[in-house]
Amino acid sequence: MTRRFLLDLFVASLGIAITLLMAFPFIWVVLISFRPDSEIFTRTFQLITSFTLDNYYALLENSPFPTYLRNSILVCSIATVLAVSISLVTAYGFSRNRHFRGRQVLLILVICTQLFPFVILITPLYATFFRLGLINNHLSLVISYTATNLPFAIYMLLGYLDTIPRDLDEAARIDGANTLQIIWSIILPVAWPGVVTVAVYAFVSAWDEFLFAMTLMTSDENKTVPVGLAGFFGEYTTQWNLVMTASVVSTLPTLILFMLVQRKLVSDLAAGAVK
Repeated sequence: MTRRFLLDLFVASLGIAITLLMAFPFIWVVLISFRPDSEIFTRTFQLITSFTLDNYYALLENSPFPTYLRNSILVCSIATVLAVSISLVTAYGFSRNRHFRGRQVLLILVICTQLFPFVILITPLYATFFRLGLINNHLSLVISYTATNLPFAIYMLLGYLDTIPRDLDEAARIDGANTLQIIWSIILPVAWPGVVTVAVYAFVSAWDEFLFAMTLMTSDENKTVPVGLAGFFGEYTTQWNLVMTASVVSTLPTLILFMLVQRKLVSDLAAGAVK
């Protein structure tokens, strides 16, 4: 018992140490964001003695960062909804129609799109959107983010839908439901954990994307959070107080999303286990 207790204590201590080590950069950024600009690097590893909200006031009131935040939330939300909707319908078609001609070829083409770095798409995308008049238009980012998230989303949902019995579909068709009604009323409630996982991946991927946003959004009022955050780094000076504060604020949407989704995901899994 003593040996097992010591082993458990060692494992728990190691886990806590690793967690603190991984969380230290975020904790450090949060602490710095509440310090005056003149004390950011003078007392880095000491506790806060001069607590101030001036950095947050300067960021939210005297900088265009709220515009960047609003742009990112709008673009990422629309792109996530589109990516999840299209991938769910596509994955359902691949899952329930396994013998149509060209199925394997289409699946290979979908996965092949993930083999190339997205940086090679910048030039053709910019040329296409320029001809369509979509430069400095958030629609170009929505299209780009939706397209880049679709392959992974389709394959993830395809594997999840393959585990759902087809008897549910057949029972719904006997009751007169069409394909969209089956997806919405039958498949979606059962596949909710997989859909939530895809939605979180699509949102975070779009939220952190920098290259497309920097290339397609050249005007200041259309920039997103990653591009706006990079703007605080100047050629000769860097606004470190705004960088730290903006880093904390830009993390909040994804942090809140994970907290909400985690609770919903766990409750749905528990409900499915009871049923």
